[in-house]
Amino acid sequence: MTNDPALPQVTESAVGERTVGDLAKAAISGWLGTALEFMDFQLYSLAAALVFKDLFFPAGAPGMAVVLAMATYGVGYISRPLGAWYFGGLGDRIGRKKVLFYTIALMGLATTLIGFLPTYHQVGILAPILLVVLRLVQGFGAGAEIAGASVMLTEYAPRQRRGLVGSLVALGTNSGTLGASAIWGIIVATMDRSEILEWGWRIPFIGSIVIMGFAIWVRASLKESPVFEAREAGEVGEAAIEQVNTEHVDVLAAGLKQKKGRSFFEAFFLRFGQAGNSGMIQTYLISYITATLLLSSKVGTNVVIFSSLVGFITVPLIGHLSDVFGRKLMYIIMSSISVLLVFPMIHMIATKEINQVFAGYIIMHQTSVLALASLENLTMAEVFGSKRRYTQIALAKELAAIVATGIGPVVAAALVVNSGGSWWPIAIMICAFSLCSLGAAIVMPEVAGRDLTILTDAMPGEAVIGPFARKERKKLHLPTPEEELAAS
Repeated sequence: MTNDPALPQVTESAVGERTVGDLAKAAISGWLGTALEFMDFQLYSLAAALVFKDLFFPAGAPGMAVVLAMATYGVGYISRPLGAWYFGGLGDRIGRKKVLFYTIALMGLATTLIGFLPTYHQVGILAPILLVVLRLVQGFGAGAEIAGASVMLTEYAPRQRRGLVGSLVALGTNSGTLGASAIWGIIVATMDRSEILEWGWRIPFIGSIVIMGFAIWVRASLKESPVFEAREAGEVGEAAIEQVNTEHVDVLAAGLKQKKGRSFFEAFFLRFGQAGNSGMIQTYLISYITATLLLSSKVGTNVVIFSSLVGFITVPLIGHLSDVFGRKLMYIIMSSISVLLVFPMIHMIATKEINQVFAGYIIMHQTSVLALASLENLTMAEVFGSKRRYTQIALAKELAAIVATGIGPVVAAALVVNSGGSWWPIAIMICAFSLCSLGAAIVMPEVAGRDLTILTDAMPGEAVIGPFARKERKKLHLPTPEEELAAS
């Protein structure tokens, strides 16, 4: 069960017991925090596509205003790796629970303050500067929020149900996206554009404080991760801790120089593909529908709402299937479907036919974004060892996101403008991002059902517990799960 048999490891018996109620609190906590994070960013992405180009930037060419709005969206991802590094390391040292308080407070406060910002017409260049500052603060807190929620919930979940339970984190992202889209949908449907530009755009940002308060209240009674408690209780030999500290003291150096850094780069490219698709589909594609195809802003908000509702079925379904067939196979299947469908689906959207716009968007959103998100969080938690799990997940997520999600919409906006509004650049970029996830899935080991108390990262050939690990067990001449159960 270990990468190095010479290293003493925490065993499953060392993990403190948690009740169904504890698991429910962990699930609600993770769901709320992730929902707030994605609500914050979806609020901004929709505002950037619908109104921020008019509120925070000088009047000029509409195409350039969209590029500037997308660039400010990308700024939020610059500070996320810093937050990942700082809060991730803190979470590995002092615990997951405490850090989740800090991250959600920063996110919620920054989002609320955006709702009080003056516009460019009121204070000039100071307006976009203040917007950038709050985006940086928001990103710093968000940099370790979803990673912490993923770690906490995966370390709580029963081994054979991690896929289903862990998908709740992805449902949090879906809930946040749905909530933000629904709020904007109501605003667009009930207010005229002059009212929205004057004061209506502030409502969703200020109102997000309600979710922040509820999430903090839930987390106040949440118990610490059982895996972290077992490690801190001294169940691991000092020699093992010292060796892991020496080998992984610098996560980036490990990824660049050491063979064991393979897991970091596998997680990086899994995230790179999903994050890139998220930025392209959930952010830029909405802007393309409204600013380039010139369809009603109601179409952009409604299509996200409908697709997010469908996600409440597909996300847990994909998570459950990964419990049955394994993370690796499901990653390969869903990434391949994304590659095969992207060109016909984006072409459907570009026809401007409303039914085709909805069908194309929903299919791409489910296969290229939500399905991969359902798999991502628990897979990354199982890939990494318990000693540096929080830090490595947070860094892998955010370093990939800053490149993929931060830059992707800006590049796409520029290419589409230069190509006269063509849909080809969008399809090519989504295809490229999906191929990154597919390549990482092909080379990664199967990790579903892995013992999360193991200190070291997963490596090829490691014995994995689970009904989908029979081939790996046969290669290593290990008994099947049924044979182990009979022997016990």
